[in-house]
Amino acid sequence: MTNYTKKELLDILKENSQNDWLFSHANKVRQENVGDEIHLRGLIEFSNICKNSCKYCGLRCANKNIERYRLSIEQITKDAQNAINLGYKTIVLQSGEDEAYTTKDICKIIENIKNFDVALTLSIGERSFQDYKEFKNAGADRYLIRIETTDENLYKKMHPYMSFENRLRCLKDLKKLGYEVGTGCLVGLPEQTFESLVNDILFFKDIDADMIGIGPFISHPQTPLANAKNGDFTLALKVMALTRLLLPDINIPATTAMETINPNGRIIALQSGANVIMPNVTTCQYQEKYEIYPNKSHSTSIEYTRQNIENIIKSIGRSISATKGFHNKKLN
Repeated sequence: MTNYTKKELLDILKENSQNDWLFSHANKVRQENVGDEIHLRGLIEFSNICKNSCKYCGLRCANKNIERYRLSIEQITKDAQNAINLGYKTIVLQSGEDEAYTTKDICKIIENIKNFDVALTLSIGERSFQDYKEFKNAGADRYLIRIETTDENLYKKMHPYMSFENRLRCLKDLKKLGYEVGTGCLVGLPEQTFESLVNDILFFKDIDADMIGIGPFISHPQTPLANAKNGDFTLALKVMALTRLLLPDINIPATTAMETINPNGRIIALQSGANVIMPNVTTCQYQEKYEIYPNKSHSTSIEYTRQNIENIIKSIGRSISATKGFHNKKLN
């Protein structure tokens, strides 16, 4: 069953007596639709410079207590090659909204990495239709741009000087251009309601998303939300599991935020509907500087990270996929 009413979704989110059933059922739906293989996406966080002032994010431009960095085209390409040598089939390029990288620069990076015969995902924020088109023509396969919340009033409170309408425009443009489109939400933002979370889930289905990333809100001391309560792990897991039920064949990562707020969060997520892990393959010295939220997993060599991930996957009886992990849509 993939057609839940809004009331049914609300009841499940509010009521914890069905949690065991929900997580077990989401895991079963995941197994039936995308199998037991886990897709690894090598994440390169190539710049922590951002023009925006999102109230929850440590990279916000107003944060002066952060050491900024920006990787060169050559360093990004080298990081990608090192990850690919370890067997990664997808590279994810993520940054703050850093305008120093021109469209030409991004296209050059894409072309360099696509020479290694891998899938490539961009997560670099809001750009024009023409930019997205040029990135696609250069070889980009996927684009991740999280909506964070579909509650327009809450979105505007959390994203000063940004436009909710433009965020929606970006998602529509990416779909129109033929990208695999990823989005997602934060669970536990101040003033967020159960109803707005249900609307997020229904939005994911409505736009026919290919990948959804869901994680709990984690307060950062250098933001306006420094004293806000962290999001609830179980609630974030429930939103993720319900997303799996409504979108059975999409790719869902066990997010780093899940593991940050719960030491076993990644394993629990993989057993509750997730089928993707995005290990950090950025040059080690920069990993801790990409501090969207505090207490991220400690920086380690990409070789150690890869081995650790393999051990986790084996411990739950799953295996690493040897494919690029594209969304294979099934007809319902």
